[in-house]
Amino acid sequence: MKKIILNCLFIVLSVNSFSQNTFVRDSLDNYIKREMERWQVPGLAIAIVKDGKVVLAKGYGVTAIQNPKKVNELTLFQIASNSKAFTGTAVAQLHEEKKIHLDSAATKYLPYFKLFEPSSTQLCTVRDLLTHRIGHGTFQGDFLNWGSNLTRKEIVEKMSLTQPKYPFRYTYGYCNAGYIAAGEIILASSGLTWDEYLNTKYFQPLEMKHTNTSYATMNTDANACAPHTLYQGTLTQIPLANIDNMGASAAVNSCAADMANWLIMQLNNGTFNGKSIVSSAVLRETRKSQMVVRDVNSKIFSGKHFNNYGLGWASSDYYGKRVYEHSGGANGFVTKTEFMPEENLGVLVYTNSDANSLYDALPKQILEAYLNLPYRNISQIYFDAGAESREKELRATDSLIAMAASSRPEDFDTKRLIGYYQNVFYGKIALFERKGKLMLWMEHHPKNIATLSYLDENKFVTVYSDLTCGIELSKVKLENNKPQSITIKVNDFIDYESYEFEFIGIPKDVKFPPEIPR
Repeated sequence: MKKIILNCLFIVLSVNSFSQNTFVRDSLDNYIKREMERWQVPGLAIAIVKDGKVVLAKGYGVTAIQNPKKVNELTLFQIASNSKAFTGTAVAQLHEEKKIHLDSAATKYLPYFKLFEPSSTQLCTVRDLLTHRIGHGTFQGDFLNWGSNLTRKEIVEKMSLTQPKYPFRYTYGYCNAGYIAAGEIILASSGLTWDEYLNTKYFQPLEMKHTNTSYATMNTDANACAPHTLYQGTLTQIPLANIDNMGASAAVNSCAADMANWLIMQLNNGTFNGKSIVSSAVLRETRKSQMVVRDVNSKIFSGKHFNNYGLGWASSDYYGKRVYEHSGGANGFVTKTEFMPEENLGVLVYTNSDANSLYDALPKQILEAYLNLPYRNISQIYFDAGAESREKELRATDSLIAMAASSRPEDFDTKRLIGYYQNVFYGKIALFERKGKLMLWMEHHPKNIATLSYLDENKFVTVYSDLTCGIELSKVKLENNKPQSITIKVNDFIDYESYEFEFIGIPKDVKFPPEIPR
């Protein structure tokens, strides 16, 4: 009887093992190619780690549509906020080494650190910076910080000028500046810059030979992806964004093969090739739930009930299993890392287009295959669910452009708007005319020149030269036909908030218009 039971068990285990790997072995290539076409994704890299081994590390498609080269497992992508897990791990490691304490005030390590409210400055700990609970709204302030000419320290200093959207520790608000501040704490406590710390402690011992934190290196690497976006419905290659100043929040560039080693270490209690990289206690610290992101009531993922945030990792349940994950988004890139320790399984997907949900759907497709769940095309579900909103957004943008094109220049005297405007948080912008067109220049993004076309009721359609900033509405406030302020905005992908700039004229000692790149 025991022999029969054991034989039956062997058969069941064999069938389950076969089923778990069938999709990856037999169907994954065709699935990825089909879904890349659906989403207009030029290039994609994927790595799957299972039971301490790399099951797959592979590239698909091309690095750039203007100069096509095949993506492979060593092709570099800007992994953006997937950088945060490295930062959280570094801070937790320094905590274990007693060089810092997660629950000490941030001012203990950065005396210049300040938040808008003095009480929040006094209360803010290192842990608060890493768990997105300092009162800022999601992406608030990135209008200034993202890709700007500010240094990392200057970004941290300007946190004091950001009026919080929420009370301190009241709710989750995804804050890149908090992680940049944490990176500066790494420097203050270890003597190594964030870049040096990651290279010494993680990249080198994990044999991540192609991984770096440098725009210049990424921009000149022959096997690096170019970024792409959908602009007015057309896939468009765009320049690589220099986000070195985002540092500990977003500045890692890496490839599928290198990051597979990072996943192996995560799933193997901090060891890699028999060598301890970090302790299991450090990993546990990064994975603890520290802040509720949101309650989950998902029709697509009925087996998901919570979504919390730790130190650089979000966590949730997935059909009874705990999953740790993080997304990343930069100009022309969206990326994803997910791992499930109970299954000793990890997946990462990198794409060189910022206009797709395949990067998020594909890891879940693979998780479900290994969990032996019934097949469903998650990518198609995502695509179909968002079709109406994508079409609506495209129609709205087309309508704005058409209306602005049909308006008459004499409808609004733009010359009265010429001059400088100032926002306490951002600094200065300038409106000027060139060849009969009203243009906008920004002090901290001097290469991102916008063209303003009059629409109606003191509103302008604003088209930025940096395509990822989108096509948005700006509104001028007038009093007695004189400008008082202008409110401008960029794409939600960068910042959800609008920013009002007050008119300050043209100071006599200032050259105007400012130096504008041709």
